[in-house]
Amino acid sequence: MKTIIDKNWLFRMMKSIAVFLTVFLAMISPADSCAAEVPPIDDTVNRLQRIYEQTRDFQANFIQETTVKSIRKTDTEEGIVYFKNPKQMFWDYKKPKTKKLIVNAQKSWLYLPQDKAVYTQESDKIFKSEALIKFLSGLGKLRNDFTIKYDPSGAVDQNGNYLLLLYPREKGASYQYLQMTIAKNDFHILRVSFDDVMGNSTILKFSGVKMNTGLSSKLFQFQPPSGASIFKMP
Repeated sequence: MKTIIDKNWLFRMMKSIAVFLTVFLAMISPADSCAAEVPPIDDTVNRLQRIYEQTRDFQANFIQETTVKSIRKTDTEEGIVYFKNPKQMFWDYKKPKTKKLIVNAQKSWLYLPQDKAVYTQESDKIFKSEALIKFLSGLGKLRNDFTIKYDPSGAVDQNGNYLLLLYPREKGASYQYLQMTIAKNDFHILRVSFDDVMGNSTILKFSGVKMNTGLSSKLFQFQPPSGASIFKMP
C-alpha cells in the first residue's frame, strides 16, 4: 500500500511542479508602485513571458498546503525549491518530513529517506505531459497555452493585490485553472492555488526569492544512497 501511495504522490507532484514554477517567473518584474490603475492583462502576460525567457535560475522558500477532499485532510509542508533553465528543478522538503524531488533533462528522482525508497522516471514523460510543463521546458508561449484573465469577481483583493486566473488550453489538463495573487507594489507572487480534477486543492506561498545566482547543474543530479529500494515509474 505504501508504494501505491507514494506513486500517487509522485504523479500529483509531477503534474503540479510546472504550475508551481510558473509563478516564480513574475517575481523579478520591476516595481510599479506608482500605478493607480490595474495594468491591461496583455501587459501582464507580456511581462511574464519576457521574464521567463530572461530567467536562468532561481531559488525560494516555500510553504505547501495540500487538502485531500475525500478525507478532508490538509497537510502542510515546507522547504526550498531550486530551478535552473532548462528542465532542471529540485524540491527539497524540510518539514514535517524530509524528501527530495530532483528533475533534470534526462531523469527524475523522488527520494523518501524515512522509507529508504527512491522512485525514478524518465524526464521526457514529464516534460511532454502538459502545457505548463512545455512552457517550463522553454518550448511554450503563454498565449498559445493559456487564456489569462483577471479574476472576474475583482481584479484586485482588499489590499490592492492583483488576482489572476490562468486557464490551460490543453484538453485533459489536471486542473481547470490556476489562481495567482500578485503584490501590487513589487509584482511578487504572494500566493498560488489550484484544484485538481478530484477536487483536491493545493496552495503555495513563497518567500526569500533569489534570482540568477548561477546555480550549479550538480544540484540537479542524484545518486540513490546505499541500501535504498529503487522503483521505476511507468
